[in-house]
This record gives sequence, C-alpha cells and structure tokens, in this order.
Amino acid sequence: MLKAAGIAAGIAASLLGSSAQAQWGPDPVGSGPVGSGWRDGYGSGWGRPGWGGSMLDSQRVQTRSKDSREGHVEVSRFVSPDAAATAELGHGPVSVESESGDGAWVEAGARRAYEAAIIDALVGAGYDTLHPDTPQPQITKLRISRQVLSPAEEKRSPVSGTAAMEVGTYGQAYGLGINIDMTKPRSALVSTRLDARILDRASGKVLWEGYATIATREGDDKWPDGMIATKLAGALFDNFPKADQIEPDGVGREG
Repeated sequence: MLKAAGIAAGIAASLLGSSAQAQWGPDPVGSGPVGSGWRDGYGSGWGRPGWGGSMLDSQRVQTRSKDSREGHVEVSRFVSPDAAATAELGHGPVSVESESGDGAWVEAGARRAYEAAIIDALVGAGYDTLHPDTPQPQITKLRISRQVLSPAEEKRSPVSGTAAMEVGTYGQAYGLGINIDMTKPRSALVSTRLDARILDRASGKVLWEGYATIATREGDDKWPDGMIATKLAGALFDNFPKADQIEPDGVGREG
C-alpha cells in the first residue's frame, strides 16, 4: 500500500510541478489552510475556481467482498427402505475403496487424504476398519470430483486513474484521480464433491449413500486437501445413518 501511495504522490507532484504559474507560499487571499496555502501567479488558491471536487478526486482504495459460496458445505444423504438390510449399518467390519471414472479426481495424494477422512468418520459411526485388506461384509466406495465454479482472475495494474486540466480566468489547474487496488487476483473458485456409498458385498445392494460439496479457492492455504476432506466427511456422516429414504423408483435421490 505504501509503495502504491508513493507512486500516486510522484505522479501528482510531477503534474503540479509542470505548471509555470504554480508556486508555494503564503495565501494572500486567505483561501488556503491557515498558516500555509497554495496559490498560483494569478492569486488562485485551493478554494478558487478550477479546484472543485470533480477536478481532483481523493485517493480511493478498492475492496472486494468474499464470495458467499466459499467454505459453504451442502449435504444430501439417502438410506435404503429395506429395514433388515440397513439394520447392519453403523457396526461391524467395513472396507473402503476409491472409484474412478469420468469426472473423478483421483490424484494419489488427494485420494489418500479423503480415504483417511472417511475411515475416521466410519470409526466414529461405529464401524470396525482395522482390517482394510480383508474383504468385509460391507464396503464403502468413494468418489471425489471437482468442478470450476468461477475461473481465476487476470492480473491487473495496482494503480490506475485519470488526469485533467482546466484553464480559466485565474490560470491553469491540474487534477489527478487515483484508484489503488493492492488486492491479488483471485484464484479459481472450485467445488469439491465427495460421494460415499455403503454396499452389501454379497448382494451388491446400496444400503446408504450420500454426497457433500464445498467451494474453495484453488491453492488457498486455508483449505488444503486434508482440511477439505475432513470437513466433507464429517458433514456426510453427521448423525449417521440418519438420511432420506431411497424410494423404489429412485425419487428423492440425486446422482
């Protein structure tokens, strides 16, 4: 900010210094500040014609509000209407697998972070996850995907503005309007979605499923993969296995 203010001050000084009529000294007409003022060779001061508010704008600092979607989590969950099948939810052994396919985000480091978060959430829900390499009666399948909601902003100049000149009865006047924007261009706003399905291994029937999404800025240090994974997994398995019931025709369920 200091650097930008220095640039603005230098531009203003060069413009004011270019007037052959302008000089510093006591204000003989009393129109300037008490004890010291600015006057030109024709007796014009700060309050004289040619120095109105529209001629010399004050320095403005740009500010931006946060996108309301950032950090906001949305969750949807569904459970099978088969009471006998879902009676086993929330206890017993379970294994975890990651799915791949169109739109799936399966980069190795991210996948491990999400698998670890889901395992912690399953343990909190009452499951046994101590034997991940042994086929278990229930299996949890994960899918992680990303979607760009807003592209990254382009780089821009931190200082912008306009200069103007007036010529009147009392001489010449110069004005300079400056905008200072020291904010960095925003990176892309990305939606991360975590899907989880718990299936009966023997029959392949889906017992419970859900998904959670969150919007974050790409590369934001506040939202590393581990933080996003923990946030989504925690929201997804909150009050497990409570969820909306899956209707036989698929109503009440979104892919």
